[in-house]
Amino acid sequence: MPYYKNESAIVDKGAIVGKDTKIWHWSHICSGAKIGVNCSIGQNVYVASLVSIGDGVKIQNNVSIYDGVTLQDNVFCGPSVVFTNVINPRSRVSRKDEFRSTLIKEGASLGANSTIICGIVVGKYAFIGAGSLVTKDIRDYALMVGSPAIQVGWMSEDGGKIDLPLDSKGEHIIGKCPLTGDKYRLIDNKLCKK
Repeated sequence: MPYYKNESAIVDKGAIVGKDTKIWHWSHICSGAKIGVNCSIGQNVYVASLVSIGDGVKIQNNVSIYDGVTLQDNVFCGPSVVFTNVINPRSRVSRKDEFRSTLIKEGASLGANSTIICGIVVGKYAFIGAGSLVTKDIRDYALMVGSPAIQVGWMSEDGGKIDLPLDSKGEHIIGKCPLTGDKYRLIDNKLCKK
């Protein structure tokens, strides 16, 4: 077996799990799920059949990833992140044909206990603060907090808050990642790595 599975974890036949991935205690990976290489699946994690997880993804404890969710490479899901896949659930009404897809793009971080409503896209390297409720699409590099989540700044690819000072004309000039010194610029209200 090219991946590690704790003896209490269940990996159904037909699931695809990449090399060097680790699946910890009491997790369940359903048939049809696709998990990339070098991932960490924490304890008590559920991964449904129609889920795609890229390479280098870290999923902390107590996360359920339902049908229709895609996590691209290097996504981080903090403990007890919540995903949904139906916008108007009712116990007595089957809505399996109404699942809405959710895309978490490369390098995004979802803080502990954040909730991601179905049908949205979280942009590359976006950072969702702990306990936030995400109800709409999130731009690349956006720092989001609150319920509902609002943008309060920008984050670098390495998780440093970007300070974008204004010049004498009131326009943003180049900001730097405080962790790496990488430069970022705001162009048409989109943050771009320079």
